Amino acid sequence: MTITVIRNADYVVAWDAAKNSHTYVTGGDVAFDGGQIVFAGRDYQGEAVTTIDGRGFMVMPGLVDIHSHPSSEPLNKGFLDEIGSPGLYNSSLYEYMPILRSDPEGVPDCVRVAYSELLLSGVTTVVDLSMPHPQWLDLAGQSGLRVYIAPGFRSARWFTPNGTLVDYEWNEKAGEDGMLQAFALIDAAESHPSGRLSGMMYPAQIDTCTPQLMKDSYAEAKRRGIPWQTHAAQSVSEFHEIVRRHGVTPIQWLGELGVLGPTSLVGHSIFVDDHPLTPWHTKRDLALLAETGTTVAHCPTVFMRRGIALRDVGRYRAAGISVAIGTDTYPHNMIEEMRNVTMTSRLMAGHPRGLNSTMLFEAATTVGAKALGRDDIGRLEAGCKADFVMVDVTHPMMQPHRDPIRSMIYAAAERAVRHVYVDGRQVVKDGVVQTFDYPAAALRVHEAQIRAEERTPGLDWAGRKLTEISPLSFPLAWPSNE
Repeated sequence: MTITVIRNADYVVAWDAAKNSHTYVTGGDVAFDGGQIVFAGRDYQGEAVTTIDGRGFMVMPGLVDIHSHPSSEPLNKGFLDEIGSPGLYNSSLYEYMPILRSDPEGVPDCVRVAYSELLLSGVTTVVDLSMPHPQWLDLAGQSGLRVYIAPGFRSARWFTPNGTLVDYEWNEKAGEDGMLQAFALIDAAESHPSGRLSGMMYPAQIDTCTPQLMKDSYAEAKRRGIPWQTHAAQSVSEFHEIVRRHGVTPIQWLGELGVLGPTSLVGHSIFVDDHPLTPWHTKRDLALLAETGTTVAHCPTVFMRRGIALRDVGRYRAAGISVAIGTDTYPHNMIEEMRNVTMTSRLMAGHPRGLNSTMLFEAATTVGAKALGRDDIGRLEAGCKADFVMVDVTHPMMQPHRDPIRSMIYAAAERAVRHVYVDGRQVVKDGVVQTFDYPAAALRVHEAQIRAEERTPGLDWAGRKLTEISPLSFPLAWPSNE
């Protein structure tokens, strides 16, 4: 027996099976044996080898991040914060994101930074949507996170020759070869000795994959019993491209391909047929997502920066659509992302009644877990994985803590996260990541960005330097030579 019990926590966000919902248990206990929870409630009477004082803490289930890009996004900090292509409906996908890319040396540190930020913000399970890189599985295993490896593959790359047109360079064999490589990586992940790695099928974008690649990857995901995710309805340019090619919206095209369903996730599903920026003659997209049981992977922060927003989460939920949350961009801060979900939803709805903290917390826990086909994460209940977070309710930013989940989401965010456990192992202690040297990795990402900046003119369609595309907030005052 190796049972550990957290006793007398101010709050335990426990799972109430009878009500099928989270519930606050005051003065609660959480007991776990190795990687499994054996008790979550009040007045644990069993034996325990180790006891942890829970006074001053809220114990909550670890958060489930359904959509993230750890190998690339940390490098974009300070570059993509304020720019979007005016000739491409303010998206940054086609003109700017392809020109600042890490070299192979910098990728592992991008991953270390992103994984660390996720842990510090209470994430215990993450879907890592990345292009394959050599150290991926080792880093995922080392992180202590529960990681869904989702190797990206596609039949074409996009580019802009002039800042107003999106063009595509097609290589169908590369897409097919990439899918085979993804199969092998997923096999390796699922046999990883950590026991915490799983796989997800990820044809990268609806507009960069042939119809056959989409269908074949979905069929293979179904055969393996794993989730499937792609990007769709994420830009106005993409919406028009799919309409031009197929005569239907991106969501309807996925429906015609037969790849929507309970095991499918679509990031980001913003530009549906009744969005104000893409008015279309049909009004079927939301109903189609709901009828098929498809999950929307919602990541507002990256779009907020460009003045773009989904309209709105409360409306999607009212239509019967499952909406889970991902970080997508830097900072990989899930609690800040949750706050942005509710704020953008209210702004787009024009009122505060469509989405509340109950729905928001479910989206970040049980809805994400269900999209992954799991009922053993995202909740604190006997038999579930021992993936949980201890939040310091005595932190000044948590005061008053009449409703601690709200205080965390709307005020304290990651500042009050003190301890994080995954599979019963402590991976954050006193606010410090135990599995990586986060500060050192962050410094190395800075160096990787400097190297990437030097390559920018050769990748930009107009040959511009990075400072021409994204000027510094203030000019540099160079030392005088006198």
